[in-house]
Amino acid sequence: MRTICFYFQVHQPFRLKPYRFFDIGEDHHYWDDFSNKSIIRKVAHKCYLPMNALLLELIHKYNGAFKVSFSMSGVFLDQMQAYAPDVLESFQKLVATGHVELLDETYGHSLVSLKSKEAFKATVSRHTKKIQELFNGYTPKVFRNTELIYSDEIGAVIAEMGYEATLTEGAKHILGWKSPNYMYTNSIDPNLKVLLKNFQLSDDIAFRFGNKTWADYPLTTDKFVNWISAVPKEEEVINLFMDYETFGEHQWAETGIFDFMRHLPEAVLSQTNFRFSTPSEVVANAKAVGKIHVPIPISWADEERDLTAWLGNDLQDEAFDKLYALESLVKNCDDPDVKRDWIYLQTSDHFYYMCTKFFSDGDIHSYFSPYDSPYDAFINYMNVLSDFKLRLKDMATSKKTV
Repeated sequence: MRTICFYFQVHQPFRLKPYRFFDIGEDHHYWDDFSNKSIIRKVAHKCYLPMNALLLELIHKYNGAFKVSFSMSGVFLDQMQAYAPDVLESFQKLVATGHVELLDETYGHSLVSLKSKEAFKATVSRHTKKIQELFNGYTPKVFRNTELIYSDEIGAVIAEMGYEATLTEGAKHILGWKSPNYMYTNSIDPNLKVLLKNFQLSDDIAFRFGNKTWADYPLTTDKFVNWISAVPKEEEVINLFMDYETFGEHQWAETGIFDFMRHLPEAVLSQTNFRFSTPSEVVANAKAVGKIHVPIPISWADEERDLTAWLGNDLQDEAFDKLYALESLVKNCDDPDVKRDWIYLQTSDHFYYMCTKFFSDGDIHSYFSPYDSPYDAFINYMNVLSDFKLRLKDMATSKKTV
């Protein structure tokens, strides 16, 4: 059976407030509460609420023949509880249909899989518990690492945690002559299935949909279905992975993105031999064609599909190393506020804002950053980290005194 697998990443970081050098040791609240609340409410109005309503409508209209999957970061789940309970309720209604799959990931949408196996497992466990708490005991079977970051070794750890599959990018430099439209296995532990994003078709929706200079603009459902139909018949699964904010936020409603999605299921179901599946259903019904070898970590970011969006310059590397140098101190601390700040400070967005790339990738980084420059992002983050370190050392000293 040929199938289409829709997966959406849902994430919003806790953004830092402007934090000066003179605040170090004086102010332990790092988060821009007003900005975080206003942004999630804005995106809720433009994306989450209308798109969730549309998906619910489509699931009911096609009696479950239309299916999607989500991974929602723990920091996003926290913000829904704090600022957008109506959004949380709309996601709960989707999951209750039985035709929406939830995936596990790191709680803080962090890069911890690149640094600490123990901390990686701990933050994933925390995320699992949060999903179970908010979605009536739901326990994910499939894993999606932050920004689709994956390597053979990371996959082996994911397999150790008991997941049946993981998602990652169908990067050209990894695939070579192979197609992303098959299911593969981890090269170390073949029990872990690997689903690869078809970046061409995914990015046609996520990045090019509203671009009037694109040669294939406008993208209609008929045109997209024709492209799908042209995929060689032996290729079983087309994985369409993208940010959920594609709908209404990155691609505004005026581009026609909602109408495109409204009509896509009918076009696929009536004009092709494709059906829709969740990742778990792909794993259950498709046959793995072989191992995929990924010796160096890949991601779905930028042209390189590597880690340079977050760890590509000296600023990012220094901030990353200084952050995880605090891991042992955090481990010995039982203060809930410190534990929370530790998770939020690991969020990959903080390092993304420090990226110094130019040209088209640089434009994308600038679009998402609340800072005037990568250097401002670095200074602000390091000021916060300095205060966080002082807090940890003070607590460690108090503990010894007691």
